[in-house]
Amino acid sequence: MILFKKTADLDKWLDAQRKKANIIGFVPTMGALHPGHLSLIAAAKKCNDLVVSSIFVNPTQFNNPRDFEKYPITIEKDIEMLEQAGCDILFLPSVHEIYPDGFSTTKNYDLGFVETILDGKFRPGHFQGVCMVVHHLLDIVSPDNLYLGQKDYQQCIIIKKLIRIIGKSTINIQICPTLRETDGLAMSSRNMRLNAKERETAVTIYHSLLFIKNNISKGDVTAIKNKAKEILDNAGFKTDYVEIADATDLTLVNEWDGQQKIVVLVAAFLNEIRLIDNMVLN
Repeated sequence: MILFKKTADLDKWLDAQRKKANIIGFVPTMGALHPGHLSLIAAAKKCNDLVVSSIFVNPTQFNNPRDFEKYPITIEKDIEMLEQAGCDILFLPSVHEIYPDGFSTTKNYDLGFVETILDGKFRPGHFQGVCMVVHHLLDIVSPDNLYLGQKDYQQCIIIKKLIRIIGKSTINIQICPTLRETDGLAMSSRNMRLNAKERETAVTIYHSLLFIKNNISKGDVTAIKNKAKEILDNAGFKTDYVEIADATDLTLVNEWDGQQKIVVLVAAFLNEIRLIDNMVLN
């Protein structure tokens, strides 16, 4: 695996690879890697000549500075995991390399209603920060294929929209399934911050999703959402939302016809740690 820290060096190397007609797959991460990330690398290796990954903890997408400060950093372990997974290139830029002109707020991405709901509502400015860094990374890497994890469902929808906005529709987005622990908890870098008791409780998020999956019926879905929230609240969570939305565009669903493909999305705090998960139904 080759490690690049400078954009100019990476750009020169990738340009040479494109001239050889190599297909490039890209897996952006914020580090603190787990098997879910490695599954993205594995998916990329199947369909690309070269796999590029990046590790960059993006300051502009943290609306809570304390959350940014406590984000787990495990860079040596991450590098070892990527090497073992067969990643070809690791881009490890500094903040200045990604934001040479500082955190300019002049760029605003017109994301529409999808930025005003779910995480967009509870984390104002978060998705603008996501778009800012992804825009920079896509300009730098210019991949043929981009690999994202389904756990960040709303973010996947946002990035699809971003790619249209910035005119990079030739990039193919591959959404890969959420990997789970044996008890069902979605793998997440934030899980590293859970203590033993919190880790035991955290699986309740998965149980709340299963509750909806096993009990939903067509008609008004308000009661079942409230019941799932009650399950979380009773376990000690502070719940931001339990919502049901159209699986394609995240239009919130209050009345379900029993046929529409939907996704259940949950975000909740367990003490100071915010966890998210989702499940596609039908």
